[in-house]
Amino acid sequence: MGQIDAKLVKQYEETPLAELADAPVSALQGVSDGDAQHLKDAFNIKTVRDLGTNKYFLWAQAITKLAE
Repeated sequence: MGQIDAKLVKQYEETPLAELADAPVSALQGVSDGDAQHLKDAFNIKTVRDLGTNKYFLWAQAITKLAE
């Protein structure tokens, strides 16, 4: 996943990874504040870390990889 900064909104491009994990999901390019609210409402996802460790997203990734 080279060029992590290209996957972030401008405000977070220089943020260290340790801090980025605890940034709001809206720090990711393409995730609007409205999208972030939906993630919070549906899965209690508030941070990049929450998104990356959410069991449903991990299950979906595993199924997708195994299907390949």
